[in-house]
Amino acid sequence: MKDSTHHHALLTEFKTLIRLALPIVVAQFAQTANGFVDTIMAGQLGPQALAAVAVGSSIWVPVFLFVVGVMQGVTPFVARHHGAGNEPAVGVVVQQGVWVAIPLGLFGFMLLRSVEPLLAVMDVQPELRPAIVGYLEGVSWGMPAITLFLALRCLTEGMSFTRPVMAVSLIGLCANIPANYVLMYGKLGLPAMGGVGCGWATGFVMWLMLALMLAHCLLSANYRATGWNRQFAGPQPTMLLPLVKLGLPIGLAIFIEVSLFCVIALFIASIGTQVVAGHQIALNVASMVFMIPLSLSLALTVRVGFNLGRGNLPGVHHALRGGMALIILLALVNSTLMVVLREPIARLYTDDADVIALATSLLVFAAVFQLSDGLQVGANGVLRGLHDTTVPMLLTVVAYWLLGLPIGYALDMTDWLLPVPLGAQGFWVGLVAGLTAAAILLNIRVRMRLQALVQT
Repeated sequence: MKDSTHHHALLTEFKTLIRLALPIVVAQFAQTANGFVDTIMAGQLGPQALAAVAVGSSIWVPVFLFVVGVMQGVTPFVARHHGAGNEPAVGVVVQQGVWVAIPLGLFGFMLLRSVEPLLAVMDVQPELRPAIVGYLEGVSWGMPAITLFLALRCLTEGMSFTRPVMAVSLIGLCANIPANYVLMYGKLGLPAMGGVGCGWATGFVMWLMLALMLAHCLLSANYRATGWNRQFAGPQPTMLLPLVKLGLPIGLAIFIEVSLFCVIALFIASIGTQVVAGHQIALNVASMVFMIPLSLSLALTVRVGFNLGRGNLPGVHHALRGGMALIILLALVNSTLMVVLREPIARLYTDDADVIALATSLLVFAAVFQLSDGLQVGANGVLRGLHDTTVPMLLTVVAYWLLGLPIGYALDMTDWLLPVPLGAQGFWVGLVAGLTAAAILLNIRVRMRLQALVQT
């Protein structure tokens, strides 16, 4: 009877996690597709517009991801209070999350409007700089909106309502296409802005997403008991500090990971154009596939936080086991598909035989690290649900920067370990090593935290 009850609870957790994660997957893909749409549409204007959008995106996306990470510190608190049935406390947390979002949005706004010195340091071609600055100026106006949107996203997802974010993200994606067209080509009486128009369209879409999410949260009865929009409280340091303390390491960890890939791209750029193209193809595919375990990780944060709020320790264990089992299963499926379809996938991007050959070889490495990548992001999701983010951030620094990058550099750029450097493959070996180390260290940390919970 006990085994039957255990299996039933695990099956129920499977279903709950899938129900939570599927809309998040769609939302993540929709948000990622915005960059793809900008790149495709800017490419129609010529290489200069495409280059300006590409460089501008490489600057604002890491800033955006850092902001997303910091705001993710709100979700575990929402989930925990919701699990405890303390809806008014959810409202207080969300209000304080708004006070975190406002300075973050202003930080993003100011940072994106101060990039000219950076462009000079990066030795960006002078003729490209005005377009890049104009593109980022347009995006900057949307940063205050997107941080407030993220605060409301924490409310909905923390209370296990993930479909609203999916719907708003899809509407944002659909709106981005006509907004790009109108601003790029000067329709509806507006001046033609070229590639710069993509940045202003992105800023507009951010405000649209905020307006839609705000309307949903105000009108839906699901959030009425929280009172998040009534008697709006001012900043409360006793609540703000825990939110920042939990969220800041998440933002830093994301920035550290993104910057690692930027550094690798810079090293690989010195090898040759075709190598860069092959690396970019494999990285793009791996990044798209990563949206699936990432979405499960976000769902795990909600489920672990919810059960923790209820004092339901077996529920925390069921969420962990169910989530990790799903991640392992999906990793095996993704790995198999990557290996079997690696050449057709590469051909979707290019007809160049040399680039295809390199991309297919790198996709094998991407297939190899699917399991490690899934396990490390899943463990991170569990730890965030347990309000543990500082140590995991330090562990990722060790795994990526002190292990993965040095191994990749030694195999790629030097003959320290092998008679002949491996080239781009060397850095991908380093990625496999770094992600595997992160998976091991973070799962050990999960085990330690759960043991501490049992003892208390």
